[in-house]
Amino acid sequence: MTKPDPMEEIRASFFIECEELLEATQDGLQQLDEGCADSETIHVVFRAVHSIKGGAGAFGLKSLVRFAHTYETTLEAVRNGSLEADPPLINLFFRATDHLSDLVRASRDNEDVPAENGEKLLQELEQYIGGGEEDEDEPEPDIDFQPLGLSLDLDLGEAEEETQTTPRFEVKFSPEAEMFEGGNDAYPILGAIAGLGEARVQCDMSRLPDLKNLAPETPYLSWVVELTADVDEAEIASMFEFVEGLCAYSITRLDGANEATAQDAPVVLDLPMDLPPLPTPETDEPAMSIEPEPEEAAAPAPPPEPDVPAPSAKEARPTERAATSGQTAPKSVVRVDLDRIERLVNLVGELVINQAMLAQSLKSSGLSPHSDAMNGLEEFQRLTRDIQDSVMMIRAQPVKSLFQRMSRIVREASAAVDKDVRLVCEGENTEVDKTVIERLADPLTHMIRNAVDHGLESTADRVAAGKSPGGIVRLSAAHRSGRVVIDVSDDGAGINRPRVQQIATEKGLIAPDAVLSDSEIDNLLFLPGFSTASTVSDLSGRGVGMDVVRTSIQALGGRISITSVPTKGTVFSISLPLTLAVLDGMVVDVAGETLVIPLNMVAETMTLTEETLNTIQPGVDVVRVRTGFVPLFDLGHLLGYRDKQDSYVESVALLISHEDGSLGALIVDDIQDQRQVVIKGLDDTFYRAPGIAAATILGDGQIALILDPSDIISKAHDVNATAPLKLEA
Repeated sequence: MTKPDPMEEIRASFFIECEELLEATQDGLQQLDEGCADSETIHVVFRAVHSIKGGAGAFGLKSLVRFAHTYETTLEAVRNGSLEADPPLINLFFRATDHLSDLVRASRDNEDVPAENGEKLLQELEQYIGGGEEDEDEPEPDIDFQPLGLSLDLDLGEAEEETQTTPRFEVKFSPEAEMFEGGNDAYPILGAIAGLGEARVQCDMSRLPDLKNLAPETPYLSWVVELTADVDEAEIASMFEFVEGLCAYSITRLDGANEATAQDAPVVLDLPMDLPPLPTPETDEPAMSIEPEPEEAAAPAPPPEPDVPAPSAKEARPTERAATSGQTAPKSVVRVDLDRIERLVNLVGELVINQAMLAQSLKSSGLSPHSDAMNGLEEFQRLTRDIQDSVMMIRAQPVKSLFQRMSRIVREASAAVDKDVRLVCEGENTEVDKTVIERLADPLTHMIRNAVDHGLESTADRVAAGKSPGGIVRLSAAHRSGRVVIDVSDDGAGINRPRVQQIATEKGLIAPDAVLSDSEIDNLLFLPGFSTASTVSDLSGRGVGMDVVRTSIQALGGRISITSVPTKGTVFSISLPLTLAVLDGMVVDVAGETLVIPLNMVAETMTLTEETLNTIQPGVDVVRVRTGFVPLFDLGHLLGYRDKQDSYVESVALLISHEDGSLGALIVDDIQDQRQVVIKGLDDTFYRAPGIAAATILGDGQIALILDPSDIISKAHDVNATAPLKLEA
């Protein structure tokens, strides 16, 4: 078995953190755009970009560092008040964040991003901060290490003459064995520090033993860096973010005078060793004399002698990494590979199946419901439910990250068609299974582009219609009836149904004399090859898109529907299961077959009587309920298990509640049980019959199909009526 590369694991952690930092950047910019931000908001954005730059420098990602540095400099100008965050600048920041995201993903996947994509943005950013051209040919900071024990100077290009105001620091860095075990190295860290300004690095080899006594796993070297740079201690400390706890280091602010040396300023050092002053140029002695640590714990360092003055705040301001007692401890977060979570979910699924099998065995044994075994089974069922709920919470994630990606799609699509479009997001904290989120990205991208290109009118047409010049695309998510519903809406002109029907006729998709309802015309948009675009563009016109959207949504066990009002706009509604692992189901018998219906969709069960049954036309039955009449369907007949029955008196019916609040009734032969079932996806070799969502394994080992009753009823509506059934009591 191949051992994982520790360096690759650390690199992967960096890119995961970059995603979180980019999300924080988008949040801050959104607040700026909405005009409800304060100074702390721009600081958060600045720190996020700065952290990305610092980590990228440690891994030698030069193009990412270069762009992040210019972006960070512009943000700093806003932070210190020399620039105003007006709408054009905020829009530039949005586009810069998009490109920064591209660079992060390209670096993660070892791909190239065309240089011209970022050069224009760099020029626009540099126009705000002034200059930048003289730095283009500046060589990248390099560390040309000499033999151990020798000092070296790191001159970054033609350094300007030092002034009395340039901050000077002394950075002491001593790796521990654990740092190298994780695949880290001192060279990238020293290089990142050197990239901050003018640096002089000294390497100490005094602890290096004779060759015969050298232990390969023991770090013997340490470094002292004299840094002159216009930065603060926090920025230098960020160079150590990815080796925090794996090394000892200190950062000391020296006196601003050029003649000041390390000997002139007392050093507060958190290294586990005593360090003498740096050598003078006349000596050839090593920079530091470090005695090997004894095996037992070292005694604490003695306090300074009375004649040694304590450093003032101006003379030395070491950066403290330990949390103070007044700070709130941050929430601990553990990053776990998704494959491990998937394995845990699968094991929980097997646990649910085995629990159902055990319950089936005890039930068939004829034990008393009050026996110890049955009481123990109830406790086992409760624990199984708790475990399942906890595991599902691990996989659940807010849709916020997905919605933020759609902001970029709106910006790019609106620029491509020259429209002023604003994206409004609602319900960003709605949690959905992570697998669902990942597989929703492509369908939502299609829908957002269609809303911008087809749904919204041009600026001139909107003004002529009395609307605001800028269009709005709204993206919302909410939990409804045990499912998650995501709506993509626009305030455009709505679907031009006569034109849609005309195009479908011209393409041979429907008969010329077909009489279709509004809903059926709208659903023509999902046919393969259908497009209303008159010309092919980067966004549309190729006849692919909405059919791909519907296929992708159905593969997730979901549905998509359309609601459109002329001159008001269009809403595409996606309904998805909360999880793709386990659900609460009602087990029913239909024509000798065992089927499962999601329990959250069953509003009520009833026994039909002559008083509640009505036939409004041949083949169309309804049942009277408290709110009026509800269409009635024979589930066995719809699935092809049997012929339609002559009478449904005394039959059992399930009242199905749809996401939009409408109702339908399905006739079944019998209700067996209510239980948790494990969702098993159907292989691609199986025929995708309408209304069949997935399958499961019951307690007796029998395989049962899991139905989507809303899909079954909607298909039955299309067959039985030319328009949705609307009756009142």
